[in-house]
Amino acid sequence: MTRPEFSSISTFEGFSKYYWYRDELLAICRKLGVSSTIGKHELEDIIRQHFAGTLDAAKLKKPRATSRNAKKRTPAEPYTRNTSVVLSGFTCGNMGRAFFEAETGIVPFHFTADMVACIKKARAENDETFTLGDLADVFYGKKTYATYDKSVCQWNQFLKDYFADRGKNGTAEEARALWKKVRDSDKPKVYTPELLLTGEPKDE
Repeated sequence: MTRPEFSSISTFEGFSKYYWYRDELLAICRKLGVSSTIGKHELEDIIRQHFAGTLDAAKLKKPRATSRNAKKRTPAEPYTRNTSVVLSGFTCGNMGRAFFEAETGIVPFHFTADMVACIKKARAENDETFTLGDLADVFYGKKTYATYDKSVCQWNQFLKDYFADRGKNGTAEEARALWKKVRDSDKPKVYTPELLLTGEPKDE
C-alpha cells in the first residue's frame, strides 16, 4: 500500500497510520496557514486540531511575547522549585544537573527525554509560568507538559534490527528500500525478517 497524499486523508487516525518526516509536517502545516519551527510532536498536534476542526491558524501565528526585559539569573541566585525555566535561562548543564541531584538525591542525575522536551516547549512558547518544580514533577511522573516524540527513533530502531538480523549480509541500500515500504504503509514501523521474503510489511 502506498502512502496517500495528505489532501486525501480525512481523519487524524488515518493520518497517524503513516510515517511523516518533520519536513513533511512543516510543509503540511504551512498549507494549513501555520508556519513554525516547533518540534515534530507539536506539528502533529496542529494537524490533529485541523482534523478536529479546532485549528486557529491566526492564533498560532500570533507573535509571542519575549522576555528581553526579564531579570537575568546570576550565580548568586540559586535555583529553586519556583524558578521559571524561561526567565532563568535554565539549561541541562552542570548547574541544572546539580539542582536536580539535590532535588532527587540521584547522583549523577540524567535528564529524561521528556524533561528535555518540556524545556524546549517552555522556551518555544515563552511559557514563563513553567518552573523547575513543574520539571521535577515531570521527572516523578506527577505532571505531563510535553513528551518526547519517540517516532523519531523508529528509523534508527528499524536499522538496528535489520543489521541484527542480516549481519554482514545486510546493506544500507537494502535497509533503506525496506524502510521505505514500511514507512509508506499503514502497518507498524518495525523490521521483520518476513520483509525480505515478501517485501510487504505485516501487522503486529
